[in-house]
Amino acid sequence: MPKAETSNERTLRHDMWRRYTGDDWQAFDQLPSLVRQRVAEHAYDAWSVNVLILWKHYKRTYGNTLRGQRALIRYLDYCERLEREAFATHYADQYGTLLPHDAAHVSILRGQAVT
Repeated sequence: MPKAETSNERTLRHDMWRRYTGDDWQAFDQLPSLVRQRVAEHAYDAWSVNVLILWKHYKRTYGNTLRGQRALIRYLDYCERLEREAFATHYADQYGTLLPHDAAHVSILRGQAVT
């Protein structure tokens, strides 16, 4: 886990998850391209070392297949929803109002082109 003074992490994620240590860039490079794309689009830093550990588990379960990659992406989506819900709850408790993003009923912007 990075030292607090070297991290710009300002969410509750460290209370929710364990961050494994390692080289994030090296871990990111070892992920399949479909998973790398999803990690890059994650609402928060998806912690590439953690994702690589998960990918190794999914690869043992499914093999190095598209099915395994999609299963991992579904799990990352689930984790992202949990993070957003926790952050939104904390925001509402702290400020007495909905998180602006949720109040506007907008989705997370992904890599799609804006028209």
